[in-house]
This record gives sequence, C-alpha cells and structure tokens, in this order.
Amino acid sequence: MRRGIVVLMVVVGFVLQATAFFFLAAPLGTPTAVRFSEPRLPFAPLLFIVGIMLVFSAALVYELLPDRGADEG
Repeated sequence: MRRGIVVLMVVVGFVLQATAFFFLAAPLGTPTAVRFSEPRLPFAPLLFIVGIMLVFSAALVYELLPDRGADEG
C-alpha cells in the first residue's frame, strides 16, 4: 500500500508539473509580442511548484508510513 501511494504521488506530481509548464505557463508559437513572456494562467508557476513539492513529499510518505509486512516479522 505504501508503495502504491508513493507511486501515485510521484505520477500526479510529474503530470501536474508537465501540465503547468507546457499547457499553462509556456506560450506556444513565435514570440511576436510581450504577451508571450506572460503565462496563460497567472498562477501556473505555483502549480508547477506544488507538483515539485508533491514529488519530494512522496519520499517523506514512503519513510513515515509503516510497511504492512514489517509487523509480520
């Protein structure tokens, strides 16, 4: 169960990062105006950082959640 939660957190974190960067922050097309340096969504960088934090917190979850087989000994 612990491994599944961690894998899910890592996958969701990476998907959130990729979505925030490629679809919400990075403009597509040839830069012809100042608006191309602005993200499409004002809080897209925040979503990218939340994705990074989710991936790094997966390591904490892996270490802090007890393993199901550890008690059986």
